[in-house]
Amino acid sequence: MHKPVVLIPSCTHTKGAHRYFAAQIKYVAAVAEGAGCAPLLLPALGAATDWEAVLRLADGILLTGAASNVEPGHFGETVHNPRLPLDPQRDATTLPLIAMARQRGLPLLAICRGFQEVNVALGGSLHQAVHEQPDLMDHRENGSEPLELQYAARHAVTLAENGRLAAILGSQAPLHVNSLHGQGIARLAAGLRVEARAPDGLVEAYSLDDGDDRTDAEQFFLGVQWHPEWQFKDNPEALKLLAAFGQACRHFRQNQH
Repeated sequence: MHKPVVLIPSCTHTKGAHRYFAAQIKYVAAVAEGAGCAPLLLPALGAATDWEAVLRLADGILLTGAASNVEPGHFGETVHNPRLPLDPQRDATTLPLIAMARQRGLPLLAICRGFQEVNVALGGSLHQAVHEQPDLMDHRENGSEPLELQYAARHAVTLAENGRLAAILGSQAPLHVNSLHGQGIARLAAGLRVEARAPDGLVEAYSLDDGDDRTDAEQFFLGVQWHPEWQFKDNPEALKLLAAFGQACRHFRQNQH
């Protein structure tokens, strides 16, 4: 049987005089080796995307982190710091894709920027500068440090009691995670349930809120603010999360084909 296909929406980059669609290899490797699925990069074409053609191929979606921020107009604000990068083509691709994934029951794993995108796509809002908020920590990395230090565990997160993430990890114990983000969730979107919080109370993980909707209960739809894709082979919790995502994609493929 063919492996399930996981869409990885790309970012846009300029190198020299040319523009590129790109995704970091660590996310592609996490899908291919950690989840055991076939990664497929999705160009950030926005409204020009043939959604029906794309979604016929998809058995899951992984939303990556990125250097760029979600354009704040999508949650009713103006840009706080114009020096920080934006990627409107990615926004125009991922935001509608998230709504379609939600509607179709596609398994979805969202990481860092992707975590923030889902919250915005479903009607939530973001702190554009978490470190400027009273009572919140500075969750940014030190860009002058080697990557090994930037991606080292920075703080613990407390898992929600009887939550989906705790069930996947097989433990209710606090999880120690890396932290490389300037934006963070301000207002959690309706329909999302908190799965983990940082020591300062910032939402670090969510899932779909079950309610009484059995479809929600069956759909793998998780977001994490940290980076489980970083050196996932040496991280037991990351491997469990990726394996659960891969299993959900296989289950979706079996039920659709």
